[in-house]
Amino acid sequence: MKLLVLSGDGIGPEITAATVRAVEAVNHRLNLGLTLEAAEAGLVSLEKNGTTLTQAVQEQARAADGVILGPCDTIVYPDVNDGGINPSAWLRKNFDLYANMRPSLARAGAPAKAPDIDLVIARENTEGFYADRSMFAGSGEFMPTKDVALAVRKITREGSRRIVDAACKLAMKRRKKLCIVHKRNVFRMSDGLFYDVAQEVAAGYDGLEVEDTIVDAMAALLIRRPESFDVVVTTNMYGDILSDLAAELSGGLGLGPSLNAGDDRAIAQAAHGSAPDIAGQNIANPVALMASASMLLNWLGERHERPDLVEAATRLDDAIGAQIAENGTKDLGGTLGTDAFGDAVANRIVNFESKNST
Repeated sequence: MKLLVLSGDGIGPEITAATVRAVEAVNHRLNLGLTLEAAEAGLVSLEKNGTTLTQAVQEQARAADGVILGPCDTIVYPDVNDGGINPSAWLRKNFDLYANMRPSLARAGAPAKAPDIDLVIARENTEGFYADRSMFAGSGEFMPTKDVALAVRKITREGSRRIVDAACKLAMKRRKKLCIVHKRNVFRMSDGLFYDVAQEVAAGYDGLEVEDTIVDAMAALLIRRPESFDVVVTTNMYGDILSDLAAELSGGLGLGPSLNAGDDRAIAQAAHGSAPDIAGQNIANPVALMASASMLLNWLGERHERPDLVEAATRLDDAIGAQIAENGTKDLGGTLGTDAFGDAVANRIVNFESKNST
């Protein structure tokens, strides 16, 4: 099984290197047979090849079983016609990665503002208000005059059905609680459609406890009682915003993993950005990308009926948690740099069995 590794920009190469060491450690420890293949994407590729994502790398992505993608500084990319392809967007569109799963978990040793938070926000990933996801051709954001800017939002029955179905399946593996977040009191047709489809889909899952709330109320409830939520399903922009709030409650965006998944493909991608202001200083927290890689291993294990990959995901996540509890990166109140944290997690994985056998 092959994983393609794209380091991205800013802190991407640093946190990706730490993640790769941890994945290689669990690969070796459990004899998973994974091959990690690195390729260039982002600003390094733009300078060298005139494009942030070459055709060759696109073909490598198609041939891989999964992708680990470091953060990309897309705001400084040139126009797509000048080579500024957003790697995340390209992967999302070409592999139809409709489910963006973003867990928020308070880990021992992390400065969580909500010590009992343990939830997953299931964010629809292919439509909504995002200008690059609402049109077959052209942009969903446009200016008919220099003083007027308009944006078009797209909500479809099928897009709503499949993200809610994915959220329900996940909830049934967890605490069997689903919260549907919407704004149907204002967006009566678009959020109304999403809400109606969500209720229809959720009704097909026996034993699933279903509630719903308006998005602005949800922002308040995440502060007031985050521990009461299990799986939260919502549309694209709401999910993007609420998941950052939830990550901050768990201890910061440096702890915020995410998996972009479709029916056949998935990519591991931290929820945070490329943080160019701290790039190259060996102080970036690699946990979000490491935990994203754990999510990818679990997804591959479930899809391919590989219990060893599911175990690998658990081992990696446990090692991350144990290391944070003992000594994390400086943003978590610890003393370790990016490299040292990555080495420490890898060492925990490598030495896991020998420690338990004594």
